[in-house]
Amino acid sequence: MELAYIPSPSRGVWNLGPIPLRAYAFCIIIGVFVAVWLGNKRWIARGGRAGTVADIAVWAVPFGLVGGRLYHVITDYELYFSPGRDWVDAFKVWEGGLGIWGAIALGAVGAWIGCRRRGIPLPAYADAIAPGIAFAQAIGRWGNWFNQELYGRETHVPWALHITSSEGGRVPGYYHPTFLYESLWCIGVALLVIWADRRFQLGHGRAFALYVAAYCVGRGWIEYMRVDDAHHILGLRLNDWTAIIVFLLAVTYIVVSAKKRPGRETVVEPGASDGPTEGVAAAEADGEEAGAEAKADAEVEDKAGDEAEGKAEPDAVEAKDEAESAKKS
Repeated sequence: MELAYIPSPSRGVWNLGPIPLRAYAFCIIIGVFVAVWLGNKRWIARGGRAGTVADIAVWAVPFGLVGGRLYHVITDYELYFSPGRDWVDAFKVWEGGLGIWGAIALGAVGAWIGCRRRGIPLPAYADAIAPGIAFAQAIGRWGNWFNQELYGRETHVPWALHITSSEGGRVPGYYHPTFLYESLWCIGVALLVIWADRRFQLGHGRAFALYVAAYCVGRGWIEYMRVDDAHHILGLRLNDWTAIIVFLLAVTYIVVSAKKRPGRETVVEPGASDGPTEGVAAAEADGEEAGAEAKADAEVEDKAGDEAEGKAEPDAVEAKDEAESAKKS
């Protein structure tokens, strides 16, 4: 008898009339909002305008969803295109199945388009949203909990996940909650990036590269624990190899970038300094300058008046003397 375990939800879908409300989709949506909210705060702190992160996210998020789904379908094609399978299921994103590798890759393409339209450097934008993406992943993983998927090997630890569904080949039992492990790991990655960014003033995409490298470390050991079907190469799951390769690329980028472009960008969004606060300051400066000029003009006029008055006084005395002489004669 198990005294402690993590129960699985009895359902992951609630129907509001004819409209299905899916917990998996809500987890993703909440994650996106958190990423945009935090990214916006960090972007403003870096000298950018409020709202820019959301504007670019309009491009990045749809690209990321498509990329995540494509990666999943391509790497697990047998789930959709093998005999007895329905290829239409490949479009059912709400049933789960988004690969983070594809989401980041194609999402970066969408972000690049949005940044290019705004004249913003993509690396600076990536640095601003990096911790938010990690938090979004932490929230999104709870969608796997609602779907009772992506769990690890059997275990009897007190925090074991109790799987109750037998759909899709599942075997009810107690398993490692790898969704929880990855969620907690992503929170740690987000906090690490925030700390390192403040401590070392990371710039030119290095905060984002740190997020990628740190995530890959956790994904490697968590992926190794999972028991769902996956392609294996030399005894390792495909996602393990992907994590290793991406980790090496991220670390290489950090090292090379730090040597070629040390420090942080001084300007992340052209024209962002012409905001309301700067406008008020400029108006006050103009007012002070105009006041100084008026004061100077007044002083010049007063001086001229004094000189005229001083010159007029001897003339008046001379005229008075002439008048008195004429009267005597």
